[in-house]
Amino acid sequence: MPTLQQLADLLNVPCPSNGSLELRGVNALKDAGPNDLSVLTRDAFVKQYKLTRAGAVLAGKKLHFVPRADVPTLLVDEPDLALTKLIELLAPPVPQPDPGIAPSAVIDPTATIGENPSIAAGVVIGKRTKIGKNAQIHPGVVISEDVDIGDDVVLYPNVVIRERITIGSRVIINAGSILGTDGFGYRWDGKQHAKIPQIGTVIIEDDVEIGSCTCIDRAKFNETRVGKGTKIDNLVQVGHNVRIGMHTIICGQVGMAGTATIGNGVVLGGATAVRDHITVGDGVMAGGHAVIIEDVPAKQVVSGLPALPHRQALREQGALRRLPELLVQMRKLQEEVEKLKAQVGKPQ
Repeated sequence: MPTLQQLADLLNVPCPSNGSLELRGVNALKDAGPNDLSVLTRDAFVKQYKLTRAGAVLAGKKLHFVPRADVPTLLVDEPDLALTKLIELLAPPVPQPDPGIAPSAVIDPTATIGENPSIAAGVVIGKRTKIGKNAQIHPGVVISEDVDIGDDVVLYPNVVIRERITIGSRVIINAGSILGTDGFGYRWDGKQHAKIPQIGTVIIEDDVEIGSCTCIDRAKFNETRVGKGTKIDNLVQVGHNVRIGMHTIICGQVGMAGTATIGNGVVLGGATAVRDHITVGDGVMAGGHAVIIEDVPAKQVVSGLPALPHRQALREQGALRRLPELLVQMRKLQEEVEKLKAQVGKPQ
């Protein structure tokens, strides 16, 4: 178990006291015990900090609080980023497949596997597929034909990679996700919904992470692309021919319809919906449950249904909350008007 002094040394910050304290894990302020490290990231949690039983706390230098004398507090610029440097020492290791290739893995003789693979039981790898070095492929993964995968890729259990897909290096795909399902394309021919062939591909650039149970559809023609460094949460739908830029954040339950273009550095809040054939510019932030039905210029913050500039959406929501009161006032005014009409119509 690491000591508090060792953690402080790793972060290159002073250790305020009790450097010999051994820390066993990480926990929230309200749940932490005497051998846990916790994190104070926002002023909203200062009350919890005052009551925490944590053995030590990482806290932001810019926060408005007085460090407790009885709880060693390491002051850092960004607590969450500092924690990433320490987490390997404090968290239990993630299970990994044993080095080598499990006897029950089914690998076509024409496939090429790089150096130092860890390929677990029940994995299937198809014809002419190429996988780079240091691959970690967990049980039940299926990789189809003519797939090209880079170095240091991690595929968790039951991931499915369909045919003719390209995946870059250092990509992480979590359990149950599927890449390369046919795009959702049909036309009514007078009798039935006729399927439009989906013959394109999917390209995942370097350093992308894809959450569990996310589906990324292959393109009708050309490609569906996810840019370098983008992070996609669980339960996300990426439609055919969607193009997502670099270093974008896609939160859970987002749905992007076919041929939408998402820029670089975009943040789409949970359950955001993006209509087909529109463009979301670089640096856009969309609040949770936003419904984007038209192009959004770069660096705008939008929310609501339909998505509008955030301040405008808040004003409209505020007005909507007053609607019942306004209706009552309107009825009263109508009654007064009717009374006045009746009085004017009476003979003098």
